[in-house]
Amino acid sequence: MSGPLSARRDQTGDTEVKALRGVNLKIESGEFISIAGPSGSGKTTLMNLIGCIDTLDEGEILIEGRVVSVLSKEEKTTFRREKLGFIFQSYNLIPVLTAFENVAFSLQLLGISNGEIKERTMAILKEVGLEGMENRRPGKLSGGQQQRVAIARALVKNPVIVLADEPTANLDSHTGEDILKLMEVMNQKHGTTFIFSTHDKMVMDFARRLVYLHDGEFFSDERRE
Repeated sequence: MSGPLSARRDQTGDTEVKALRGVNLKIESGEFISIAGPSGSGKTTLMNLIGCIDTLDEGEILIEGRVVSVLSKEEKTTFRREKLGFIFQSYNLIPVLTAFENVAFSLQLLGISNGEIKERTMAILKEVGLEGMENRRPGKLSGGQQQRVAIARALVKNPVIVLADEPTANLDSHTGEDILKLMEVMNQKHGTTFIFSTHDKMVMDFARRLVYLHDGEFFSDERRE
């Protein structure tokens, strides 16, 4: 990203509220990074900008050398579909579809052949520990298992970046830790960049880099080995 980035959160009357102000951030390929901060700090806006959901007022966002912040709405939709994976705190699975179907749907949108879809979907479900559960619908899975489906769905298309918004928020601490360990393994095995938005200390502790926002500005940027 280059900038500095600036984005509005809201506007009431003649008062403009800046969600981000003067943010410069470079994330290397393969990083395992948490964007942290209290409510209203701007972390959700920053994630939405990287995810090609929100629009900048100033600055640029580059992913793989491409300036994605200037793409049209249709181009952003295509970019998200092809290059980005998303993991949500509420899982966002389609309840009437099985685990297999929820994961396979990401590949169907890319026009991949049925044979390759089956092969890749079964392989990633096995990697996340759901082998034998592919025919279960979300209602028949625990919260941790549903999040594993969400991780598989995000990774099956080999994205450049996975954006995880409060991925442990609806999980107990033990299950949350297991999910974070799984994502850490997936990061190391596939080299996929993981970017977390969180206020959960456990997620911050797992991150190899912690960027802290406050009132839309950088407060600190800590790298760990």
